[in-house]
Order: sequence, then C-alpha cells, then structure tokens
Amino acid sequence: MIGAHWDISWHRSIGRDTFWTPAHIAIYLCGVLAGISCGYLILATTFGRMPHMERASVRMWGFRGPLGAFIAAWGGVAMLTSAPFDDWWHNAYGLDVKIISPPHSVLAAGMFAVGVGALMLVLGFMNRAEGKARRQIEWVYLYLGGLTIVTAQTFVMEYSGRVMMHSAIHYRVFAISTPIFLVALTRAAERKWAATWIALIYMLFWEATNWILPLFSAEPKLGPVYYPVTNFVPSNFAVVLIIPALAMDLFMQRSKSWPDWRRGMTAGAVLLVTNVAVQWPFANFLMSPASRNWFFHTHNFDYLARPTSYSMRNLFYSWEKTAGEFWLGMALALAIAMVTAHAGLKFGNWMARVRR
Repeated sequence: MIGAHWDISWHRSIGRDTFWTPAHIAIYLCGVLAGISCGYLILATTFGRMPHMERASVRMWGFRGPLGAFIAAWGGVAMLTSAPFDDWWHNAYGLDVKIISPPHSVLAAGMFAVGVGALMLVLGFMNRAEGKARRQIEWVYLYLGGLTIVTAQTFVMEYSGRVMMHSAIHYRVFAISTPIFLVALTRAAERKWAATWIALIYMLFWEATNWILPLFSAEPKLGPVYYPVTNFVPSNFAVVLIIPALAMDLFMQRSKSWPDWRRGMTAGAVLLVTNVAVQWPFANFLMSPASRNWFFHTHNFDYLARPTSYSMRNLFYSWEKTAGEFWLGMALALAIAMVTAHAGLKFGNWMARVRR
C-alpha cells in the first residue's frame, strides 16, 4: 500500500511519465514476493518438505497448503497480469489519473487478495494459538486488518475527498466499502477494542504516507500544468473512522446475546450514523483556513487542478441535485450499511473458525 499511495501521488505530482517508476516497481515487487513466497509454501507442503504444515492445510487442484497461501499466490499473479494491461490502457486511452479503471481494478483485486491471503495465514495461526502466543499474533492480525481498510479506502478515494463529504454519494461509498470489512475483522478478532485498533492503524498508516511524501521534491513532466507543484502531493485526509469504530466496539460488547441478523444490521446503522455525525462537521473544518497546514494538508493540489475546481475554491460539490435525491441517497446508504455489516458479521463468524 505504500507503493500504491506513492504511485497515486506520482500521478498527481509528476504525471505518468513512464511505466517504470519507482512507485510502480514497489507495487509489482510486492506481487512477485507474494507469488514466490506463497508458491514455495504450497509446493513445500505438497511435496512433504513441511510435514508440520499438513494439518494446517487445505487441498486445492492437487496441491496442499494453507488457505491464505492460495489466496495470496493468486493475488500476486493478478497483480503481475495487470501490469501489461495497465501499460496498454494508458498508451491507448491517455495518461489519465483515474483510480477506477479496468487495469487498476485488476491490480486492486490482486492487491486485496494478497492482503486477505496474508490475513488468512495469520488468522489460522491465531485461531490455533492460545494464551500469550495468541495475544502476540493478534497484534499482527490487527495490523493486517488496518491495511485491509486502507486498501478498501484507496479504491474509493475519488469519492471520499472533502468536496464530496456533504453529498450522499460519499456515505453510500462508505457503506459499501467499510462496514463489511470492519465488522468481519472485529468479530474474528474476539478482542475488546478490535475495531478501534484497526481504525487507528488505518488512519496512522494513511496519514503517515501523507506526511512523508511532501517531504520529497517533485516537478510535473506532463502538461498542461494548471498549478505549480514542487513536492509530492498527498492524498485526501483519512476518513475519521476511529470514532465510528469506537461506537461499534461499545455496541458489539453490549449486544453479544442478540441474534446475528439484528446485531449485524444495527452495527451497520451505528457505523453509518456515527460516521455522518463526525464526518459532516469535520468536512466544514477541512474547508476552513485552519486545515491548510502540513497535518491536514488541504492546501496541496495536483498539477492538473484548475483555479475553478471545487477543491481549490474550498467548496462542496453537490452530487445530488435536489434535497429529495440527497435524502433518498442517505436512506440507501443506511440500508447498504446494514446489509453489508450483517454480511460482515456472518463472514466474521466463519473467520473465527478458520484453522488452516
């Protein structure tokens, strides 16, 4: 994910001058490492070089290995497959900076699979461990859980910027991308403040890249240049997820006796309502002069930012054109959050039983 955020910043600061940028190499190197390491684990388990892994393995296509190894190996292959596709796409359709494009979607799926595969590997060890060993492995699990949220939020970054935070589309995208993962990860962890830790790790990782990247100089190599850029441009400020996660943790601790359907759907409502209550006024702050500093970095713009853009004028963009459309969108966001959180709880129940 460091490579992904570096690459997005490279597009916004320098432009896609070549496929062989350091950021691209960092991304695809992770795919190579995931494919090689997990492929070796599968082959070593299959051919008896790791007999102690057989009881913690599943059989697939005649091979044996941990479930997470198969998922991560597939993710590495998908990441590498996306590389020539991405290069062809830009050569054929232009040097755009869109995150959601077909080759980027393949790349994101591969990156997500690598992350989920690593999470499943750790989850299997965690569920087999007891006492102090389990508590130690839980920290690795929570870290990987935070990176799972980072991956999900990166893919929807175009809808989570401050100019969108007073539109229902922002909260619908949040409802699609966040509750299912946060609830599932929290349920499987069986730790008191799991969601809060995962949200904190997500925010710290996200903002660390935003604080470090502008320390390095950058200059646009493509035109037209509408805004002078001298340093790498950071991404949007992280969604303030820690407060909704804390509210969800409190709810989950007090609802253990509830039936799953009621517990999951209510958890989704808690997440969304708390997110709106926090993010809406925080968006006003991000539009104010007080946020134009290194910490909140709202004074940074990419070289393609026009003076007439909403971000440069510090204005909210109204995705919905009428009040009726807005409230319908918010009602849909609530319904989506409840359904995805319920699905996350069901998936988390399964994750809590993973041993291989």
